[in-house]
Amino acid sequence: MSFIEKGTAEQKKASFALFLGGFVTFATLYTTQPLMPLFSEQFGVSASSASLALSLSTGILAVSMIAAGALADTYGKKKLMAVSMFAASIIGVLTSLSPDFWTLLAFRALLGVFLAGVPAIAMAYVSEEFNPKVVGSAMGLYIGGTTIGGMSGRVLTGLLTDLFNWRTALLIIGIVALAASIVFLFSLPAPRHSVKKQPSFKEMMFSYRIHLFNRPLLAVISLGFLLMGSFVTLYNYIGFLLEAPPYSLSQTLIGLIFIVFLMGTFSAIYMGKKADIYGNPLMLKWSIGIMAAGALLTLFPLLFVKIIGLAVFTFGFFASHSIASTWVGEYAGFNKTQASSLYMLLYYLGSSLVGSFGGWFWTHFHWAGVIGFILVLLAAAVPIIFYAEHRSPGIYCKLKNKTAQAH
Repeated sequence: MSFIEKGTAEQKKASFALFLGGFVTFATLYTTQPLMPLFSEQFGVSASSASLALSLSTGILAVSMIAAGALADTYGKKKLMAVSMFAASIIGVLTSLSPDFWTLLAFRALLGVFLAGVPAIAMAYVSEEFNPKVVGSAMGLYIGGTTIGGMSGRVLTGLLTDLFNWRTALLIIGIVALAASIVFLFSLPAPRHSVKKQPSFKEMMFSYRIHLFNRPLLAVISLGFLLMGSFVTLYNYIGFLLEAPPYSLSQTLIGLIFIVFLMGTFSAIYMGKKADIYGNPLMLKWSIGIMAAGALLTLFPLLFVKIIGLAVFTFGFFASHSIASTWVGEYAGFNKTQASSLYMLLYYLGSSLVGSFGGWFWTHFHWAGVIGFILVLLAAAVPIIFYAEHRSPGIYCKLKNKTAQAH
């Protein structure tokens, strides 16, 4: 069975479809982030309760991805991704009709369940179906789709809400996501390197258990926790800094800052190609160094320097996420869907746990404390990369084969 080769029409269609998969996932996930103040006012709930409109989705998404891996092996990767995207789009439309806040939360919780069918499975699809020489660039294009989606979910929601209202904003984004899902269905080639099998809890746990013994793989997987935790921490609290004197920016201007996510679209593809040439470990170290440089730039008081710092940090984050995602697939060797699910589990747990804990540093040490916390997280990633780089996972592939025979 042949791989999807570079420069072919099939490669272009597959890459575009994966781009749309990332777009739909993150556009529908982050639509509620700029709407939290409106939810608090309209539904009469506290700010912390309003934040559940996002945190509930990401928390359930993280847990659901574990089961998504087993379902992908049963029903097929393309089919499960397509069903997830269509369901998420429809739920996005229904959310706009929520009569009360608790109904809205119920839809957002359901969204988290269905969105789990895309992130980890898309990574496994890229690792299995594309020629290994172009996996980095293909993964970069998928990550690029997530950056466009994440930016659109925030910026467009705010813009459409100002023009109409939040219900119309969610409705329009849901319809756009539905159209993108249709294109995805007809563009993505059917998987040729994965075998369908009936669901078995025992086999699923066996697959995860093998990965848990693969220490170099676990090291790479843990990078998702540190990288996403750093990224969310910075963006969670930059708004508090910029809305206060001496900047006193409006919420509209603060929302426009998310346009720097476009740097991530470029960096994920560009650095993914470089990783194909120079190797994942080297380019991952460079990417984390770029994140650290961007974080330090935000300490300067001039606003335009802070914006440059955000752009540099964002460039480094999406590059590092793209490369780490590729590395997970390479080090897994087998059962790549489960390995990708573990990576995304840690990725979203980092978003939830580290992002929240960063608030303690903001409260007690202001922006310098937030940046100090981020730099510690990034520093912790460096020895992990060195460890994974110098520990071959090949022995675990042999262990899996022997254990599977006995099993």
